[in-house]
Amino acid sequence: MSYENLLSILSAHGQEQLIKYWPELSENEREQLSSEILNLDFGEVNEIFRRANETSKVIFDKLDNDLKPIPQTHYESVPNLNVEKIEEYENTGLKEISEGRVGVLLLAGGQATRLGFGHPKGMYDVGLPSRKTLFQIQGERIRRIQNMATEKYGKEGKITWYIMTSEHTMGPTAEFFKSHSYFGLNKDDIVFFKQGTFPCYDFNGKVILAKKYHINSAPDGNGGLYRALKAEGVLEDIAGRGIKHLHAHSVDNILIKVADPVFIGYCSSKNADCAAKVVSKSSPSEAVGVVCRVNGHYKVVEYSELTDEAAESREPDGRLTFSAGNICNHYFSSEFLAKICNYESKLKLHVAKKKIPYVDANGVCQKPAESNGIKIEKFIFDVFEFAENFICLEVARDVEFSALKNADSAKKDCPSTAREDLLRLHRKYIRQAGGEITDDVDIEISPLLSYGGENIEELVKNEVFTISPFHLKSYEEAATNGVNGKH
Repeated sequence: MSYENLLSILSAHGQEQLIKYWPELSENEREQLSSEILNLDFGEVNEIFRRANETSKVIFDKLDNDLKPIPQTHYESVPNLNVEKIEEYENTGLKEISEGRVGVLLLAGGQATRLGFGHPKGMYDVGLPSRKTLFQIQGERIRRIQNMATEKYGKEGKITWYIMTSEHTMGPTAEFFKSHSYFGLNKDDIVFFKQGTFPCYDFNGKVILAKKYHINSAPDGNGGLYRALKAEGVLEDIAGRGIKHLHAHSVDNILIKVADPVFIGYCSSKNADCAAKVVSKSSPSEAVGVVCRVNGHYKVVEYSELTDEAAESREPDGRLTFSAGNICNHYFSSEFLAKICNYESKLKLHVAKKKIPYVDANGVCQKPAESNGIKIEKFIFDVFEFAENFICLEVARDVEFSALKNADSAKKDCPSTAREDLLRLHRKYIRQAGGEITDDVDIEISPLLSYGGENIEELVKNEVFTISPFHLKSYEEAATNGVNGKH
């Protein structure tokens, strides 16, 4: 496209800076920039900036009487349920899995920047005895739960694994799965799709160039899921496979119970259209958002938005009133997802001030030392308020939540803490099954052997574990890779 035509398009929306360096570009560079410009609707680009800034200027209404905890009728806690109720939910969930009605939505677009890894976060190995990555651990949990459903109901239902990548992680993720033979899963039951992007802006709403011929953009956040489900044809795939229940979670929780039958069963039995797993906040000041009701709508309120009075408020039994810590672990009915995706454009837009690489007045690429612009993103939980039947399930933190976000130097939510949290949980499973193990022995239980502590009694009862590190394998792994033992 000619310079004049591009200038006409851009100047109508005040974005003509994008072709400032046109005379200096090669033919190929001009083609790339033209293509990027023509792929954007600049009316929408400017409207997104306006809406995002409007949202960010709205100060959260801190009237505590508008803020309510999740009502008990919409809230259950796994640690407080009796064995019979847990089995009831689990059996319901396993039944749905055996019928092929369960899918998993994995949010795997992160590039592990804070980890200093430089690859998709799911490829990260935290240093377990088996050296398994997050992707492998989660894939093997899916295989195990499928087998459990088949054993229970005699019907081999498949869990479809929908993996949302970003523009940058799509290629490496797909190649990683292929090179690892899809971790033993059928590749037809794994669907990769890509989340969208938003342009990066300066503080005045001007779109930033990353290079003279390339617009700077960033993934649209985990709330970009809904737009991507529709744009990438995933909604049609879900409908075509007859999937009714979707378990959505981020890739960085090493303890995640993928396609958790208890969660699926709980949501199914309550006819929920949307739900959240939560953990009890460890303290009033813990930096985690809480699931609650604001003006009658279910929302996640960031810890910084809670007044001190609300954060420290307690129930008569001593529990924090606002204790439902959000861990990006959600349930959606397929019907609800289809509905949400039709008006996802109404979802809130969130602004983050960032250090964004840019091209300076001399045409030189610069990496700023301070925030020089904004990235805009959507959050997955902003659909909660549209649910007609929203419920919560509290789970034990030491069993189901350990995030991997930072390098070890942070000493929190890092590889060392993730590894230790998993090994500590596995020592607990060993003891519950009748084995003896001290806290200084590192033992890892393969997900192919046990999903949540079951199926190991025959191997560990009355055994004393002293070898460290130790990998307790499934029968299949032991036959293929050698007996259980030290690694």
